[in-house]
Amino acid sequence: MAELTDLAVRPTTHAKVRILATADELFYSEGIHTVGVDRIIGESRVTKATFYKYFRSKDGLIVAYIEGRDKRAREQLNAVAERHESPARRLHDIAYTLAAEVRTDSFHGCPFINAAAQFADPMHPVRQAVSIHREWYISSIEDLFRGMGHPRPGDAADDFFLARDGAFSGANLGDPIAAQAALMRAVQRVIEEAAAEAAQAG
Repeated sequence: MAELTDLAVRPTTHAKVRILATADELFYSEGIHTVGVDRIIGESRVTKATFYKYFRSKDGLIVAYIEGRDKRAREQLNAVAERHESPARRLHDIAYTLAAEVRTDSFHGCPFINAAAQFADPMHPVRQAVSIHREWYISSIEDLFRGMGHPRPGDAADDFFLARDGAFSGANLGDPIAAQAALMRAVQRVIEEAAAEAAQAG
């Protein structure tokens, strides 16, 4: 009966999609631990039965939220790859995208860092989902520096991510304009150093 009621009042968007969209917005803007399942159910306009049909627990929903953010990031990098053939141009494009992101009104820091900070156990499924994303992203940036001919692409990727993570934290806690400028300076320096290292190694 509950399912029939839900079907009668819900809009055409699939219930699971609405649950994930609601969770994505609330988890990112307000924090994972501060948003309860009942609120997500209410704002998604689904019944509890429908919610638990798709997600056995809040942790399962959080993992799905992280996986959704990861998918979005992969799509962004794929779009960059379609726009540019040069690894250096791709890195510049990624940096500009990150810099623009920290200036948006809806920016609340890195969703992956934010999530990891709320789960201390590295074996927790949420932390593992974050780790999968981070490992993929760092590996992708490392591949771009390797494509530039950098003799130590892993070090360059670490420098890139240190600048990225610092800017995301700084923009969230302080001045996003200063964080944006600092990010672009740092990334430009890393790319220039990569080009110089590659030239010297060649």
